[in-house]
Amino acid sequence: MKNEHENTTLKTLQTELTRFFLGYKFALNEIETKINILKEEFKLIHEYNPIEHVSTRIKSPKSILLKVKKRELEPTMDAIRENIRDIAGVRITCSFVEDIYKVSAMLQAQSDIEIVDVKDYIAQPKENGYQSLHLIIKIPIFMSDRMEKVFTEIQIRTIAMDFWASLEHKIYYKYNKEVPTHIRTELKDAALQAAELDRKMERLNKEINILKANETESSVLDDTPVANLAKYLSLITSDRKVEE
Repeated sequence: MKNEHENTTLKTLQTELTRFFLGYKFALNEIETKINILKEEFKLIHEYNPIEHVSTRIKSPKSILLKVKKRELEPTMDAIRENIRDIAGVRITCSFVEDIYKVSAMLQAQSDIEIVDVKDYIAQPKENGYQSLHLIIKIPIFMSDRMEKVFTEIQIRTIAMDFWASLEHKIYYKYNKEVPTHIRTELKDAALQAAELDRKMERLNKEINILKANETESSVLDDTPVANLAKYLSLITSDRKVEE
């Protein structure tokens, strides 16, 4: 009888844990859908895509347990759900620094996204030189029997920032001792160089945009189905105004 009770309890716990992780998976699915819509719309309107790459991840059970112990949290799903807010993570890589803020603004304008916290490590880089814009959000997901708002962390950075952060992580990976001062200094210097590269590329991009704006040829004159439909509707509207 005892074994049967233990098996039932274990099965219930496994089901709860499965639904726990599914919630974060569904949250990432929702965010990815939103980002894809923004990418397509922005490209259509502005003939430009500000997002280079999107990646997602869910923390492993081992990583979550390590964080629970480090922060001395209660080992319950409710405590984990409320206090560990980066279990679901999204990384958006943008072309230019100004794109980071554009993408952030578009996401924050979504009525069903609740902004919990914003950390701007671009305006104020970390001591080691790390730069990125972090958003902690809550996004609703609809299960078969309930609606949940799931914490998700979104990191938005440029290609140069991502390159530096990825290599910095690899250099430090599994190194549990104090990192020598000269290595920390050189890594910070590399971060400053990456930031300068971002600024230079952004200046060049703005110059190209000015040249493009001064071109006389308009995309409206393109011989595409959408352009032809626009011309047709414009003519009909003009004719109706004349008749009135």
